[in-house]
Amino acid sequence: MKKTRGFTLAEVLITLAIIGIVAAITLPSLLVNVNEKAWDAQKKALHARLAQAIGQMNTLGGYGQFETDDDGAATTDTAAESFILDALSKVYKINNICGPDKLSSCGIPSKITTLNGTSELIFPTKMSELNPALLTFVNGITSKSGTMVDTKAAAFETVNGESVAVFYNPYCGSDEDWSLHIQNKVCVNFIYDLNGASGPNQVGKDVGFITALYRKNPIVVAPSSYAADAARSPSYSADSAKLDAASVCKAQGGDLRLPNRDELASMFVNRILINASEDNYWSSSIQSIGENGLAWYIYFHNGHRINYLRTETQSVRCVYQ
Repeated sequence: MKKTRGFTLAEVLITLAIIGIVAAITLPSLLVNVNEKAWDAQKKALHARLAQAIGQMNTLGGYGQFETDDDGAATTDTAAESFILDALSKVYKINNICGPDKLSSCGIPSKITTLNGTSELIFPTKMSELNPALLTFVNGITSKSGTMVDTKAAAFETVNGESVAVFYNPYCGSDEDWSLHIQNKVCVNFIYDLNGASGPNQVGKDVGFITALYRKNPIVVAPSSYAADAARSPSYSADSAKLDAASVCKAQGGDLRLPNRDELASMFVNRILINASEDNYWSSSIQSIGENGLAWYIYFHNGHRINYLRTETQSVRCVYQ
């Protein structure tokens, strides 16, 4: 008779151990990729729904009340909650609305991790906590028309399970208004968590932001920022040895590009979330072409948006396509 030989118990156990080790190494990364793709699709859907809803509104300004005493402390602040209740809920299906002191009741996490993953923040609860520079231009302005005030955030839950904090400026202006400062243009800023208080609660993963600019004819943007600045660069260079700002983004990653001026405005508003550390950033929005042409950039230390010579060197923060 012919002898046959099978695997010993030790060999089977060793094989199973190797399979387990390989699975332990590869499965987490596979699950992360699956989660990130699902989050990306959910983000785009949420942006589209909110943009459609806001497009149905006659105006983004004037909801709620915001009053202060002589020292500038808020005595009345119903702005964000009134915007959700009296405006957004009329055009967007909402499950639950939570006032300024009850954000957690709508699934808003108490802390979030910034885009680069190195810092944990207490979740912002008012405008100045998004970016202290949002209020610098308001100082000394006596008229509330076309300015920004330090309103508290309210929140709501969507029918799809997203938790959304709303930062609302009832005195926002339109794009054609006199001021070049972004503070005059920002009407609503949303910070969302796609799965409520469940983890990882990190910007760029399940947490992100959407911004509605301009009181009339609003534009709603949801830039997905890269985690770090690219090389400083001019927006245009006649010298082929120098990379211009758009090329810097392409060199940093094939799926990256320069943000337009409205996306860059949203990134200024949410500066603390994306760890933007430089003063001036280029946008892709061009005023005129050629070596003496102009492009738009924003001073991130004060919110001033200006078009300037494209041969000037400014910082670059890219966004995903």
